[in-house]
Amino acid sequence: MSEFVAALPMYDWPEVHDEVDAQWVRLRDAFRQRGINAPEIIVRRNGDLPPVPGGIHDTNGKLIAPDPATLPPDELDYHKLWLHPALLFAQTCWGPMELGLSSHVRVVGQPSYDAYEGGQGELYSSALVMRTGEGPEARSPADGKAFLPLDLIRGKRFTFNSLDSMSGTIGLTRDLEAQGESLDIFASRSESGGHRGSIVAVAEGKTDIAAIDCESWALARRFEPAARKVAIVGWTARRKGLPFITARATPENTVRAMREALAGLAEQPRIQRVG
Repeated sequence: MSEFVAALPMYDWPEVHDEVDAQWVRLRDAFRQRGINAPEIIVRRNGDLPPVPGGIHDTNGKLIAPDPATLPPDELDYHKLWLHPALLFAQTCWGPMELGLSSHVRVVGQPSYDAYEGGQGELYSSALVMRTGEGPEARSPADGKAFLPLDLIRGKRFTFNSLDSMSGTIGLTRDLEAQGESLDIFASRSESGGHRGSIVAVAEGKTDIAAIDCESWALARRFEPAARKVAIVGWTARRKGLPFITARATPENTVRAMREALAGLAEQPRIQRVG
C-alpha cells in the first residue's frame, strides 16, 4: 500500500468520475515507472484520508489543520486535502495559493487548456455568463485579453463560487480594476459554493451574472441542463490555470521524478510540464 495520497478534485464532476479515474491511471502508471509508490486510486472523501493524530502542523510545528479523521467522512475539504502531509499529487487553484497555501506545498506541473475555448496551453480564462438573450454573445478574444461589457453588467447581481477562487472572483476583480472599476459595479454579490451552482443560479434568475472557468463551462455544456439557458457575454483575461501540487515535505527526488513523468505525458492533451 502506498504511503501517499492523490486527488484530482477540481473538475471531478460525478458525471466524469470515470474520465478522472482514467486520467489518474495514466499519471499513476507514469509515476510508478519512475519509482514513485503512487497510490492505486484517488481520494474523494475526507474519510479516505489517512488520519493525522494531533492534527496537521507546518514545518515550524504550528497547527494548521485538524486531523482529517475529525472531519465529516463523506465530504471532501479541499483545503485539508491540500495541507495533508502525505499529499503526493493534487490540483488546486492559484487563489488559495496566493492566500497562503503556497508556503505549504510545491507546484509540480500545470494542465493544458488547449481543448477549451478561452484556454491556451497552461493559461485559462473565465466566461462571463448571463441568461440567454440578456446580452450579445461573445467569443473568447484571440489575444487573451479581458473582454468586459461594462455597460451590460453594471448594476447586475453577481454570484461567485468562492471568495478565494481565481476563476470565479479574483481574476475578474483584477480585470475590473485594470479598467478603473471594481466589484462594486454589481448591485449585489453572493456566494454559490461552486461553478455549477453559479450557472444554475443564473439560469433560474436568482442572480444575473457569474464568471465560470473555461473547463467548468465545457463540463456544464455537457452535463448541466441549466447551461442551455445561459450564454457567454464576456471573458476574463487569460492567466495561469490550476496547478498540480505536492506536499512541501515530498522528497526532492520524488518531485523531480514526477516532473519528468509529466514531461513524458506532455503530448497528451491534459498535461504540461512546469519549467
